[in-house]
Amino acid sequence: MSSLPLAGSVIASSEMATEAASKPGRDFFKELNVRPFINAAGTYTMLTASLMWPEVMDAIDYASKVFVPLGDLHDAVGKHIAELVGSEGAMVTSGAAAALTLGTAACITGKNSDWIRRIPDLAGTGMKSEVIIQKSHRYGYDHAVRNCGIKMVEVETVEELERAINDRTATLHFFCDAEPKGKISAEQLTALGKKHNIPTFADAADVLPPTEHLSKYLKLGFDLVTFSGGKGLRGPQSTGLLLGKKHLIEAARMNASPNGDTIGRGMKVNKEEMLGLMVAVEMYLKRDAKAEWSEWERRAKVVADSVKDVATIKTEIYVPPIANHVPTVRIKWDKATLNLTADAVRKQLRAGTPAIEIVPASSPVASATQEINIGIWQLQPGEVDVVAARLKEVIKNS
Repeated sequence: MSSLPLAGSVIASSEMATEAASKPGRDFFKELNVRPFINAAGTYTMLTASLMWPEVMDAIDYASKVFVPLGDLHDAVGKHIAELVGSEGAMVTSGAAAALTLGTAACITGKNSDWIRRIPDLAGTGMKSEVIIQKSHRYGYDHAVRNCGIKMVEVETVEELERAINDRTATLHFFCDAEPKGKISAEQLTALGKKHNIPTFADAADVLPPTEHLSKYLKLGFDLVTFSGGKGLRGPQSTGLLLGKKHLIEAARMNASPNGDTIGRGMKVNKEEMLGLMVAVEMYLKRDAKAEWSEWERRAKVVADSVKDVATIKTEIYVPPIANHVPTVRIKWDKATLNLTADAVRKQLRAGTPAIEIVPASSPVASATQEINIGIWQLQPGEVDVVAARLKEVIKNS
């Protein structure tokens, strides 16, 4: 008898799918007067990050038609992802920022249910209330950590970090993309964490690709690591991945939805997102990374070559060292010889048909040297030729 509702839902969903296929698709963005664009930028949240794998959409569609106990699914998905990645534990979160909050909360409260209810009101409770971070690692996602009621303690050297450690220290925080800017390496930080028995937490939200980064920071000894689900992994944009020690993942789960009266109650993850991110991790590990990279190099060359015959233009294909580690086209020119600003190029590409978005950062208008950057890894088949032609048109007609 328990199989009857599922069987009925399969028949019903089949009938609905047949009916939907016979109807013309709605152009929702046109109805809403929201203009799509070609993404020649990258996996920026403001630009809706990446496009999901078709298999992810299949998983989302599958999950949308069936009821399951959410806790059981959380457990099963987390276990499977942990096995894929080589982690003690894993959980799907509502974005990488939510993972920062939940992971920090786990380091503060452990599995103490009273503390879980009281966070972020830490005073007088006995809970740890400080997170140590390198000054050069302060960034726009501090708030996700500070939500827990902690104080950020800034240090610059190993010696300063050791002096800052005390009985209030909850965790040592590390922003992976900022490693070259700091004086304390990932290896040094994890060693210090082990020496003083303090959890270490790596924010690796945007460091995929390469594939090996999915397990790199765990292998370096971090107790918790977070990734964005909607960037390089190509899962739902509203998801994140928290990996790490089993006891900390269990504590993070206790601080999260669907548990009531927790700091993470509003950070809800539904069954569709859980399955979607699980499949995204599977697909990411199965993909042909070598062929993918070769295609990205080809696209970058097409874009760079499109303006190479403009005398004042200098082009370079470079790969950022950590975050967004993909071929990127850098284009520079002297404003005195080419009367054009980077912002003007951006506006013209955005205003054209189709609209094109490039990497958001712009040279100051007053700068003598103007620079734009073109990201190629989110382009869809055929779009690189459109971007190259439009870029050439904008620059040559200036």
